[in-house]
Amino acid sequence: MSSAEIGFIGFIVLLIFVFAGIHIGFSLIVVGLLGCLAIGGLGFALSTANIVPFTIISDASFAVVPLFLLMSDFVSTSGIGRQAYETARTWLGHIKGGLAMATVGGCALFAAVSGSSMATAVMMGKIAYPEMKRYNYSSELSAGCISSGGTLGIMIPPSVAFVMIGILTEVSIGKLFIAGILPGITQAILYIATIWIMCKIKPDLAPIAPSTSQKEKITSLRLIWPIAVLFFLVMGGLYAGIFTGTEAGAIGAFGALVLAVLRRQMSKKDFTSSLQNTVQTSAMILLLLVGAFVFNRFMAISRIPFIASVLIADLGINRYIILAIILIFYIIMGMFLDIMSIIILTVPFLFPTILALNFDPIWYGVLMCRVVEMGFISPPYGINLFVLVGVTGIPLGVMYRGVIPFLIADIVHLILLVIVPAFSLFLPNMM
Repeated sequence: MSSAEIGFIGFIVLLIFVFAGIHIGFSLIVVGLLGCLAIGGLGFALSTANIVPFTIISDASFAVVPLFLLMSDFVSTSGIGRQAYETARTWLGHIKGGLAMATVGGCALFAAVSGSSMATAVMMGKIAYPEMKRYNYSSELSAGCISSGGTLGIMIPPSVAFVMIGILTEVSIGKLFIAGILPGITQAILYIATIWIMCKIKPDLAPIAPSTSQKEKITSLRLIWPIAVLFFLVMGGLYAGIFTGTEAGAIGAFGALVLAVLRRQMSKKDFTSSLQNTVQTSAMILLLLVGAFVFNRFMAISRIPFIASVLIADLGINRYIILAIILIFYIIMGMFLDIMSIIILTVPFLFPTILALNFDPIWYGVLMCRVVEMGFISPPYGINLFVLVGVTGIPLGVMYRGVIPFLIADIVHLILLVIVPAFSLFLPNMM
């Protein structure tokens, strides 16, 4: 049996394990080591089992993962999400559909220091939905803007998804972060435009909330200065080349802690809880990374990714058709799996193909995150939709109807990002 045949069988076995409910990290390690044994022999398998975990756990560059997770958790527990929504509500609440627009704005502000899609959706579900319900907003509109707004957490940096892509592909994490800024902003603008159009067509979707004075608007800006400080500290330092991605994570985590303490928004219990959450999530991600690199060694000696990339490149099919197939595949994956699992499972296989087709890896990273986000809110099974059902109590059928207009906006946004790569590449190219 050839190395390529063994590699193909290993990939099929991995998929069986994953869909059988076995933890992806363990599945990757077991299949990877068995594949290394089958192709490279006992010595190669044992060296893989010895070298890969030690390399990942001891390499200081991998500290970027727990550091940004810690920053995100400090932000989540310090009330910054509520303040972001209050500021957006003060400025936009008096407009037709303004509370829904404010929810998207609050999601964008919170995403700028959170980096988590699910955390953003849950936070805004708890904060914004009761407010919209109080003013008799349509449940469909409320569900749609919260679930779709939550997906901004992945696109707007800092994003743990970009960190994982950077680690696995050896692409600059800082450039990936910067590349997400303009796509994240345009995504939020398209969502707000969608809400405006919906309210123009059906005015009864969103009654007008009480207006606020100019003084109240200006005063509300003081609530978001911690977000502005953290965002410009981390992103500004990366853009200017003052520090690396790992250093940015450390500065961001420390800055989030200092701001929370100075504003008396973090108790000893909150601090301990943040540390525990970070340790648990980091352990899970590091296990995934160990599994990914073990499996990558198996794939490397089987040459499956390289054979596949050459075959695809030699098909003579327009490369954008191949890209479209890959993006649709990611949307489907996003319906069923979390983004960490998707990145771990797909990047080792598809990244060589992307390079063989002469696509920019930074651009590919942005597109990948964008379409996985679309999967998160796509019926019949979107992770964000099911999470919000538990948080808000909105029926799943209402969730499905509410998210359709925002999925249309997502498709428009995706086409824009594909046709105009400069949206993703302009800022990184200026670094």
